[in-house]
Amino acid sequence: MTVPVLTRRQLNRAILARQMLLARERAPAIEVVERLVGMQAQVPTDPYTGLWSRIEGFDPGELSRAIEDRRAVRMVMLMRTTIHLVSARNALEIRPLIQPVVERQWRYSPFARALAGLDVDEVVAAGLKLLAERPQTAGAIGKRLAERWPDRDPASLGYAVRWLVPLVQVPPRGLWGRGGQPVLETAERWLGKPLVSQPSIDDLVLRYLAAFGPASVKDVGVWSWLTGLGEVIERLRPRLRTFRDEAGRELFDLPDAPMPDAGVPAPVRLLPEFDNLLLSHDDRTRMGDPAFRGRPWWHGSLLVDGFLAGTWRQERRNDGMTLRIGTYRPLTDAELADVGAEASDLLGFLAPDGANDVAIAELGEAA
Repeated sequence: MTVPVLTRRQLNRAILARQMLLARERAPAIEVVERLVGMQAQVPTDPYTGLWSRIEGFDPGELSRAIEDRRAVRMVMLMRTTIHLVSARNALEIRPLIQPVVERQWRYSPFARALAGLDVDEVVAAGLKLLAERPQTAGAIGKRLAERWPDRDPASLGYAVRWLVPLVQVPPRGLWGRGGQPVLETAERWLGKPLVSQPSIDDLVLRYLAAFGPASVKDVGVWSWLTGLGEVIERLRPRLRTFRDEAGRELFDLPDAPMPDAGVPAPVRLLPEFDNLLLSHDDRTRMGDPAFRGRPWWHGSLLVDGFLAGTWRQERRNDGMTLRIGTYRPLTDAELADVGAEASDLLGFLAPDGANDVAIAELGEAA
C-alpha cells in the first residue's frame, strides 16, 4: 500500500490545528494545558501569553487560580529538563517517566562534576530533610548543605536536590501580575498525592502525537529527551497511521487526528519565547524556513500564514509599553495590518492600562 506523502504546508496546518492556532477556542485553561502536554515556562508569563494566543477570551486570573489551588504546577525538571507548567495530574504521571532523562543529564552537568567523589544520594536525603522543614529556594538549600559539606560548592549541592528530586515551584511564583522567588517543594507534598508508580510511556507518546503530530521517532525524542522510543512506536504501530514527509522520513499519527487542507488560512499569532510549538521536532521546517536561521532573536515568535516570519519583544516605558516586532521577510500591506492588529491586542492583554504602541521593522541577517 502506498504511504501518503505530506507536504511542509500540510504538516504546518496539522500542527496549527492541534495547537489551537488556526482559531482560538473556548476551553478551560487547565484543559488546554493538558491538551498541549504542558507548556514550557522558564519565563513565568510565557504560559499566559501562549494561552492568550489559543483561548478565546482568556482570563489570566483563571490560570493563576489554578496554580494557587494546586490544580496546576510549575514543575522544575520535565521535558528537556526544563520548567513546565502542567496540570497536577500530569505532573504526577509524567515526572516519573522523565526521571531517567534527569539522572542522565545530571551525570554530565557541571554541578555533578563539582560534587565528584561525594555520595549524591546522601546529599539528596539531606536536602529532603531541609524541604520537610519548609519550602525554600535551591540557593538556600545549597547554603544549608554547605554547612555539612563546607569544601563543596553550595550552588552544586543545591542543584543536586533541584535536579534529582521531583520538585515544583510554589506560588506566588508564576502568578499573573505578581511574582516571587523560585521557592521549591516536593511535588508529592505540594499536591498531596504520590507520583504514579507505573506511568505509561505509550500514553505519553500518544498524547505527544495528538498535540504535535504527525511526527517521527526523532521528533518525539527531541520533545522529551526520552530514549528507546523506536520500540514504543513499533508497539503502537498497529494503532497509528503512517505517512512520509517530502524528505522521505516516516511519520506517525493518530488515526482520527485533525488534518486540515493545506490551503486553510492561518491567522497571525505572537507566541512566547519558549513555546513548545517551535521546540518539539527534530525537523522544524514545518514551522520555519531554514534560510531564517541565524537571524536576530529577541523574545517571542511571529507567525504569518502559519510560518515563522519574525520575532518580537516588549519594551516597558514609564508611561506604557512598546511591542517591537522584527520581521524576517517583507510583509504585504495586508500582512502588516494583521500583524499590527494582533500586536495591539496582545499589548491590551499584557499592559491594559498603559500608553502602548507597536513598532514593526524588517531585520537584517546579523544581530
